[in-house]
Amino acid sequence: MNLIQSICAMAVALLSNFSHAQVRDAALGESIVTIKNNRLFAVDLETTVFKPEGTGPFPVVIINHGKSLGNNRLQGRERAIVATRQFMQRGYAVVLPMRQGFSNSGGAAVGEGCNIAGNGEAQADDIKAVMTWVVQQPWVDPQRMIMLGQSHGGLTTLAYAQDPQPGIKFVVNFAGGLKYTQGCQWELALKDAFQAYGKKVKVDSLWFYGANDSFFPPEVIKPAHQAYVDAGGKAEMMAFGVFGADAHGMFASPNGLPIWWPKVEAKLIEHGLPTLLTFPQYATVGKTPVPEPTQWADLKAIDQTPHLKDSGRKGYGTFLEKALPRAFALSGSGAWGWANGGDDPLSRALSNCQKNSKLPCLLYAVDEQVVWKP
Repeated sequence: MNLIQSICAMAVALLSNFSHAQVRDAALGESIVTIKNNRLFAVDLETTVFKPEGTGPFPVVIINHGKSLGNNRLQGRERAIVATRQFMQRGYAVVLPMRQGFSNSGGAAVGEGCNIAGNGEAQADDIKAVMTWVVQQPWVDPQRMIMLGQSHGGLTTLAYAQDPQPGIKFVVNFAGGLKYTQGCQWELALKDAFQAYGKKVKVDSLWFYGANDSFFPPEVIKPAHQAYVDAGGKAEMMAFGVFGADAHGMFASPNGLPIWWPKVEAKLIEHGLPTLLTFPQYATVGKTPVPEPTQWADLKAIDQTPHLKDSGRKGYGTFLEKALPRAFALSGSGAWGWANGGDDPLSRALSNCQKNSKLPCLLYAVDEQVVWKP
């Protein structure tokens, strides 16, 4: 092994150790399993499982992750904790696979480019391998399953719905798609992808898109949805208007639950799936109240954050790239801290800030809103 190979191997090892250091919540029955995909040179897919107390068999929700900005390898393991808790309270097991090339899954992510339909189908191949594993588990009821996907995971979910396991009752697409702007008309490519999927889809779906989605605005999604329906796909569009600073993050935010849960709950009832609260212990444990939004500054105006020095403003820039739910706190001394994902990021952000400050830390931003009051 030469010097360059040695350095690369060390970097991969360090990244792997960092990713696996994430806390697994025993109170939620959380575990991580690896599942081989179906490719010629099979790789392991890092998959998170949340399982209620008992032996089951449980109905199952599969949640497909989106694509964060930047290096796919640095993308955190998906837990979708807001939705996970919502379903676990009702007795569902939740399975969240990381596709090839994301987080600690092996291999390289499938290239993007203008063939958006092909990209979605390549992503769905990994989901098929995971589903083969899922239906073999003794704690799974293979006749009672649904699938959700957000952003790139929404595209993946619709691609998978062309040839799903028989027990998949319906799928939900949260702001699904793929935006690739280098050298092609991605809007038309996305429309063509949805049209192709609509011709073969086997189950019905719910679609959620907001008016201020920074990736897939209404002028892009309306014709794509119509193409899907005209091709034969059954897709109920829930156009929910403006949400925060960017509707693309609605699914991950606790504030999004009143938008999507009633429609999903009605669909569960329609298909004879459980909705009663049978496991209240899995409810959200976070107690920190969310302050009302203020007009102090635009969320992305890094130079307007008060008290912070260059390092703090750099930290705020990093915070803006993180997935929801998230919170950023600061103090008059210039100390700062942020947290995202998991339970009660507001409390954790305040705690991370307070470790370095003798003055009290206050919340500056939560999810997509500035909440700072001088």
